[in-house]
Amino acid sequence: MKNRKTVRMASAAVACATLLALAGCADSDATANQGASSGSGGVVPNADVNGDGKVVIGVLSPGDINDNGYYQSFVTGAETFAKEKGWEIIKRGSVPESEALSAARALCQQKVDMVALGASELKDAIPASEEAVCEKTAWYVPSSGNVEQTPRIMLSTDDPAQSILSAGYATGVLMQQRNTKKAAFVAGMEVDFNINASKAFQAGIKSVIPDANITTTYAGDQDDAAKAKEAVQAQIDQGVGAVYPYLGGSTDAATRLANTKKLITLTPGTDRCDSADPKFDVSVLFSPGDYFTEALKLFADGKLEMGVQKVWTIGKDPYPTVKLCGDNPEAKQKIDQFMEDIASGKIDASAEVERLGK
Repeated sequence: MKNRKTVRMASAAVACATLLALAGCADSDATANQGASSGSGGVVPNADVNGDGKVVIGVLSPGDINDNGYYQSFVTGAETFAKEKGWEIIKRGSVPESEALSAARALCQQKVDMVALGASELKDAIPASEEAVCEKTAWYVPSSGNVEQTPRIMLSTDDPAQSILSAGYATGVLMQQRNTKKAAFVAGMEVDFNINASKAFQAGIKSVIPDANITTTYAGDQDDAAKAKEAVQAQIDQGVGAVYPYLGGSTDAATRLANTKKLITLTPGTDRCDSADPKFDVSVLFSPGDYFTEALKLFADGKLEMGVQKVWTIGKDPYPTVKLCGDNPEAKQKIDQFMEDIASGKIDASAEVERLGK
């Protein structure tokens, strides 16, 4: 979980790059087709890039793809969609950064139509996209501000301020309904990605309840259940009505404790609305697997474009988003409108965090 959050909050800073839309290539169809077939930029019109009669997606991950967390979520999303389409997935986890380039070449030798990197730690694989062995491949690369855009890759990123600000807003709406003004943000380490998330969460709540009291506690570890529960208990003792366990492997333990006092709880990235143990009131969705799956849908529809950075925008794209768990039409309408206002530019997420996230 530490790596996922680092990618989202530390490297991909709250002030995200300007949105570059995934629109069609402005060149003629012939030029776009030529560019796509050689991997040199433009819209990829056919998922069977190499024309061998099948679609094969190759995934490389720097971490354990069976970790029940960040790395597995990336692969799981791809596998689910690929199965629906009759595509094949070739995957390799725990790839050392020093082997990224050779691993990418090996995938291309297996005639994959797409090379997808599970995290930007494997950016050293990207030069393979320029080589003859990978000539007929599309490339999907998560960006965290340290990856150079080239004509042969699609960069995928988001603005963390948008999703966490919206999470705070949703919490504020629910707190207002419950007539409580105290909330807690519980994270692991006191480092930039958690600090920035804490500020965005506070700003979201204060945009609804200006005099709200939001306390941040750092448990010291993203995955230690005992430390997380101790941090949550300290907040319970202070009478909070909501807690955001912005954690990794300790999320469930922290949330179960919060459930004993019926506190408002949120997920750190995935959809857990169907979970009964623990129970969440809000799912905050920014899983890397969700973004990758949406990119694969574009790939299947002949709309994926190389040579651009796709910044997934809340209120516009399917992800990131904030989902209420349970039936609450009034709150849902307010939250949906807030996200739409971010997408339209009416609300500047970064400016709101700067203004209210003290």
